[in-house]
Amino acid sequence: MLAITYQEPYKVAVKTVDIPKIIEPTDAIVKIIVSGLCGSDLHSYRGSERGMDRGTIMGHEFVGIIHELGEAVTSLSIGERVFSPFTTSCDTCFYCKRGITCRCEKGHLYGWISNGKGIQGAQAEYIRVPLASSTLVKAPSDLSDNVALLLGDVLTTGYFCAENGLGHEFNEVDFVVVIGCGPVGLMAIASSIFLGAKSVFAVDCVEERLKIAQEFGATTIDFSKCDPMSKIKELTGGRGTDVVLEVVGNSAALELAFNVLRPGGVISSVGVHNSKSFPFSPADGYDKNLTYKSGRCPVKHLLTKTVPLALSKKFDFEKIITHTLKLSDGEMAYNIFDKKLDGCIKVIFKI
Repeated sequence: MLAITYQEPYKVAVKTVDIPKIIEPTDAIVKIIVSGLCGSDLHSYRGSERGMDRGTIMGHEFVGIIHELGEAVTSLSIGERVFSPFTTSCDTCFYCKRGITCRCEKGHLYGWISNGKGIQGAQAEYIRVPLASSTLVKAPSDLSDNVALLLGDVLTTGYFCAENGLGHEFNEVDFVVVIGCGPVGLMAIASSIFLGAKSVFAVDCVEERLKIAQEFGATTIDFSKCDPMSKIKELTGGRGTDVVLEVVGNSAALELAFNVLRPGGVISSVGVHNSKSFPFSPADGYDKNLTYKSGRCPVKHLLTKTVPLALSKKFDFEKIITHTLKLSDGEMAYNIFDKKLDGCIKVIFKI
């Protein structure tokens, strides 16, 4: 089968590799229909994540058809269309029982192998899924392949970011600022509006991304044309915003989040940070009565909320998919996505 494999920083290669086989009785083999290229994949691609084994198959987003099942998998059937969270989970450990399925004691992130440990990724024609019964999700018939793919990561991560920021008092939040209008940021905008936020401001400088943010219902702020901090203070009557959703993953974005937040506000951060320190001090956080929430999204736990959001058809989520390519285009796809060429927001591979 064809697969996009990691070779070294800024280099992937399309290789012919063996179709995976059942190893454990709880495994499934899925024939992939569509897989995604996610911003998180760029951390490995750029060499930010040290220690990935050369030859690892990239990717953690996919929709497919069950091709083969281990003997212990009785809740699924060959031929069913399924999608998956970006991590596997058991549903029975300490963390799974508490809804933190992304930190399952037996779970793995697809597309991460280091020193021979881990599981292969989804940018391939087939994938082995451990813990298949508790990981794979049957795709509703009225859900497109592309939206099912987004549910496995970016859509649910955007919802997670919004829910963490807005808490349970959704209708009492006047102002939400979303910093970064990439795929997750756009999903966070839609989720905030779905959850009842009164005003959502979207900060970015890429015209194509700001256009979709506006179509989803946000007021856009192009930081290449104005000072976003001054603009947000102006739009909020000088007070600052109640909630900031930070989805970029760098210190500049987090510093802006802190600066535009009103006292007693909430920063919800799902950007994958590599910095070793915060751009604000513990004393700064204390003085602002800051609430800061962060972490990896527990996709499996949140699907009871995000599948209804997807099925509501209130937002055209497929708008974020700008490039549909083949696996054989893998090297080109990573270059386009990494450099944001040709108005790229989201790349998927049709298989």
